[in-house]
Amino acid sequence: MRVTDVEVIPISHRLPEGRGLGDARGFGRDRATTLIRVETDDGETGWGEAFAPGSVVAPVVDEFFRDAVVGMDPFDVRRLAEDSYTDPYHFGGSVFVQSALSGIDVALWDLVGKATGKPVHRLLGGRERETLTAYASTMYFTEEDRPIAEPIEEAVEEGFAAAKIKIGTGVDSDVERVRAAREVLGDDARLMVDINGNYRPRQAIRTIKAIEEFDVTWVEEPVPPENLSGYREVKSRVDVPIAAGEAHYGRFEFKRLVDDRTVDVVQPNLGRCGGLTEANRIADMATTENVAVRPHIWNSAVGLAAAVQFAASVSDYPHTRNVPDPMMVEFDRSENPLRDEILTTPFDPTGGEVSVPQGPGLGVDVDEDAVERYRADR
Repeated sequence: MRVTDVEVIPISHRLPEGRGLGDARGFGRDRATTLIRVETDDGETGWGEAFAPGSVVAPVVDEFFRDAVVGMDPFDVRRLAEDSYTDPYHFGGSVFVQSALSGIDVALWDLVGKATGKPVHRLLGGRERETLTAYASTMYFTEEDRPIAEPIEEAVEEGFAAAKIKIGTGVDSDVERVRAAREVLGDDARLMVDINGNYRPRQAIRTIKAIEEFDVTWVEEPVPPENLSGYREVKSRVDVPIAAGEAHYGRFEFKRLVDDRTVDVVQPNLGRCGGLTEANRIADMATTENVAVRPHIWNSAVGLAAAVQFAASVSDYPHTRNVPDPMMVEFDRSENPLRDEILTTPFDPTGGEVSVPQGPGLGVDVDEDAVERYRADR
């Protein structure tokens, strides 16, 4: 089996006027990402996602990856990540090279799974897992004027017992939002908060101390991702777990987070971190140092499928069944047809669980007619 073609497919969807949503940094109406479709000489197709604009991914694939990938055996997939750091030299750690690598890498793993008849999580060494705990990513800042607790109420009605909400616009607002979420979720549910890097260290410390009484499972990106000294300052001053990783790329950046004990939870995004190969190495590093791993997901259904397969492969170390700390996957509750419409059988988080596909590769079937509807380069 040899690769014969790599196709870059940008897809996008625009929310209606007045329906923009976002985080503490601002609103947006556009959802966009890039699918990677890899074909082989035996007629098989593998799918991956590069969580970056297609207008950037396409030239990066052409410049740095196409010649190496066309003609390769998909079973050599691990080599691709290694080569990305040495050829192109000095470019391998950049976000766009890692994003393009991610999409190709996941597509190659999908092909390997289809060739062996195994789901990716088993190929990565994970034990058999049929379900994962889903947490609702919700309570965004929106252009619409609606009660702040309404999205959490909807999540609870769907059966979620864990949720992550957006904060980061000031202590008073942060406390109001966290209190409202906790009251709706109840005392036993897991509640995470996401600041999206909108604070300086002292601001983050003040907010985290103010919301600590609400039993927060983790605080995500309290300061900008590049502010490692800020992360260390925050972590040394608070007693709530700190999470980060969606804006970090490749195992060497994650190694700094882990080695310095900068965070308690690493969150690789499978469309940006270097794909399944790098995510697997990141998970090994993190669990070796007793740092938790929980993938970040704000992607299309293909990136979600990759994240679910990866999450199902991650070790529970050091926990046993006597410590209830289930592997959780993020499930965005905003409107996103790129997640809900491009698979023949979409993921369903109803009841607060996501089934781990047991079919070969990513275990999902892409609806190519739906992909064509959302193509952004037509």
